[in-house]
Amino acid sequence: MTILVFLIQSVLSPAAFDQATINFGMIPIVVRDLYPQPVPWLPDWANLVTYAFLHADWLHLLSNMLFLWVFGDNIEDAFGHIKFLIFYLACAVLAALAHLLFNLDGNGPLIGASGAVAGVMGAYILLYPHARVFVLARIVWLIPLPVPAFWMLGFWIATQLFFVVMGSDEPVAWWAHLGGFAAGLGLAPLFKSRKVPLFGGR
Repeated sequence: MTILVFLIQSVLSPAAFDQATINFGMIPIVVRDLYPQPVPWLPDWANLVTYAFLHADWLHLLSNMLFLWVFGDNIEDAFGHIKFLIFYLACAVLAALAHLLFNLDGNGPLIGASGAVAGVMGAYILLYPHARVFVLARIVWLIPLPVPAFWMLGFWIATQLFFVVMGSDEPVAWWAHLGGFAAGLGLAPLFKSRKVPLFGGR
């Protein structure tokens, strides 16, 4: 669905692309009803979901889809298809709310699946911390090295915290990443099958 939405975005003119981002992205002052909803028939709260299906460019899309592909299949198996979809959308909403909480007067649109994907990563570190994932490490050349998911995802969340503390000016929704990750940690025990243990993946 996310890829289909981006394919539609990609054939729009630059002006229409920007307008779609404004219409369906999550703009804090719109969700807080401080500014009129650009799409009259769309409830203000709906943008807490629709934003997660929009992306700025191919790199933005592919990076999110790569992480979803790597970590999502095991989580979907642990939850079941329907519960995984509900979980994914719930993480998207909670990630958007975290972004909104720390950007109450923000007038720029939040877009991208990274908050929802961060939720999947949060669930993964809780359910499969010992599972091996491959990361590209530069020793002399780029070499794929297997490392425990705990260390890979722990490093990722540490970088998000670092940029929040340092006050990075990069156009990245750090709080959405942190909020999504926290949502995944909190929701995973509620959504997982009883036969799936916590802290597994050995």
